[in-house]
Amino acid sequence: MQKSDAEGLWSHIHWLAILEEVGTYTAAATRLGVSKSAVSQRISELEKATGHRLVQRTTRSVRLTDAGQSLVREVRGAFAHIADSFSQVRDSAGAVRGLVRLTAPVAFARQHLVPRLSGFLARHPDVRVQLDVSDHLSSMAAEGYDLAVRHSYQVPDTHVAWKLCDTRSVLVATPAYLATHGQPDNPMGLVDHNCLFYPRGVDAPAWMFERPAKGKRAGERLTVPITGNFATNNSEALRDAALQHLGIALLPDFSAQAALDNGSLVPVLGHWALKGAFAEEIYLIRPYSRQIPRSVTALVEYLRSCFHTGF
Repeated sequence: MQKSDAEGLWSHIHWLAILEEVGTYTAAATRLGVSKSAVSQRISELEKATGHRLVQRTTRSVRLTDAGQSLVREVRGAFAHIADSFSQVRDSAGAVRGLVRLTAPVAFARQHLVPRLSGFLARHPDVRVQLDVSDHLSSMAAEGYDLAVRHSYQVPDTHVAWKLCDTRSVLVATPAYLATHGQPDNPMGLVDHNCLFYPRGVDAPAWMFERPAKGKRAGERLTVPITGNFATNNSEALRDAALQHLGIALLPDFSAQAALDNGSLVPVLGHWALKGAFAEEIYLIRPYSRQIPRSVTALVEYLRSCFHTGF
């Protein structure tokens, strides 16, 4: 039976769909594991075969023409079905195997995730984990991640989420700093201290507290403007600055826990609850799909078992 012209171009069309999804030739090449020139050549061949210009190129990105979008739209469901079917057949045989691409915030990954991954890899020697450590919330679909750890108030509706654990915000300082500058009795006392904070846009820095559960004003919230000579968007850097006796730092508890346990940092205003600084839950999320590789499912189950009582 003679092969049709379209059959010889199936892989070309698939590469076009990937290009639309990730937006650049470089990202498409990385996703496909080929060179940038190979992607460009396939697209040129496809344009010649169809007689239509399928891609509009700019200096920073590409976007598909109407003809290109129409072609990808018609085949997207078929390619997704093929990928699901292949994953199902591959994963049904033998040991759990494959590559899991995972992204996670810097502090949580370094202090709590990486130390636990050795147990998973020992249990599943045919699985490879590729971890991207970043506080940047990248697009999972565009970057090709299977899973993401998110310290977030909510997750996208298009994703499946599993709660890993609760977390809370804490104020900490070294005993030496507090011995020199004093322990504040209430949040308003922070105005006399050097406060180390996570910058939030151009707004003047302020911390919000909820009054302790006892008393007539229990649950009332209090916003305190703070000042300090050091701010950074990384909680480990804030912790390290506090360890240098620079001031009182506001941190997520998972970043401060080890220092609190060994006494190098101590709680400040521990009977007051901090609100709005950092999210109070940590999730494991993945884009929704009908078929999940066994390697991904195995890592999800393992991490949920590791963190179900906290970190």
